[in-house]
Amino acid sequence: MERKDFSDVGEIVKEHHAFVIRTEEGPIGEITYVPADEHTWIADHTYVSPNYRGGNIAQRLLQRLVEEAREEGAKIIPQCSYVGVQFRRNPEYADVWKH
Repeated sequence: MERKDFSDVGEIVKEHHAFVIRTEEGPIGEITYVPADEHTWIADHTYVSPNYRGGNIAQRLLQRLVEEAREEGAKIIPQCSYVGVQFRRNPEYADVWKH
């Protein structure tokens, strides 16, 4: 089966403590976090609409969360299983990963 690529679909917007990818039809994915303290965020949820799964939506959301954490000088505790797996697999997230 050919893998879908939705790298250029929708726009990522920040909504309170979440990043959401929206298309004309509405939201297709989100990643949420809860501030634990001034410099620590708990990444607690990632969701991608079934029609868009397997097409880089979750990765785009995680990348945006990590960019924001770097800009704010924050560390991320991965409570969400997707974020935890990605942090373990990808050393480029080591600077924001709070164990």
